[in-house]
Amino acid sequence: MEKIFTSPEETQTFAQHLGQLCVGGEIIFLNGDLGAGKTTFTKGFARGLDISAMIKSPSYTIIREYENGRLPFYHMDLYRLAGDNDELGLEEYFQSSGVTVIEWGNLLEDLPADFLTITFEKTGEESRKLILTAHGLKSEKFLEKVEASQWN
Repeated sequence: MEKIFTSPEETQTFAQHLGQLCVGGEIIFLNGDLGAGKTTFTKGFARGLDISAMIKSPSYTIIREYENGRLPFYHMDLYRLAGDNDELGLEEYFQSSGVTVIEWGNLLEDLPADFLTITFEKTGEESRKLILTAHGLKSEKFLEKVEASQWN
């Protein structure tokens, strides 16, 4: 599935919609260049999970946990790890009933069995193309739900 958004607000609205569709256990990788909109997307996504806390990039802390929403939300940023991520204990997050969003998920060495990848491509100053790709049955069903919703 591919979608083009012409502003950060449009991207956040779409991300909020995805968050609203989550039921728990979803793992989403956000891949794209620096400044492509991954954290902007995550802010909207968290709103879809009814999280009111300010969302900041976990670039230096690696993982931020938000427990005050409809579902637990785990926001990770692997950019600064440079391949050294097998001792973080990420499996605990992947097996939880929460939702995990990983910026720079393409840097993860041990992939979970099921995840959704969203690739961000800059198409203009503020416009972005998002490419959603499912890896596994649960993510395929989630993507089908997205495609059947108002964003089809």
